[in-house]
Amino acid sequence: MKESKDLFKSTDQEPLVNENDSSADIDKENSPLPEKGPINFLSGAVTSLLFAWISLIISKKVVIYFALHQINYSSAIAQSIASGFKTLITGMCFLATFTFGFIGLGLTIVFIRSLLPGNQANP
Repeated sequence: MKESKDLFKSTDQEPLVNENDSSADIDKENSPLPEKGPINFLSGAVTSLLFAWISLIISKKVVIYFALHQINYSSAIAQSIASGFKTLITGMCFLATFTFGFIGLGLTIVFIRSLLPGNQANP
């Protein structure tokens, strides 16, 4: 086992982890992570709702663009591909709008819930 470690060890650099270092033995899973507070929920909700609003504006512009620019191909296959492409782009725009809006709504509810008394964990 010692020989296989020597094959991958560079002679120019020091090892990244010292085997005698006691801080390397600390288990990262046992270290507590800071809890998320109301400010985190509020900033996430505002960000997500802002993205939903931007996505809605883009969705409206895409629908208007495709309504004004009709598909005119002589080939049935090209007409079908263009129609599918138009449907795909429009659907993705509205899916982004819904997704960001739903996440923003959920984070807003979590923000309001975090402000109510009684949701604090007992020490």
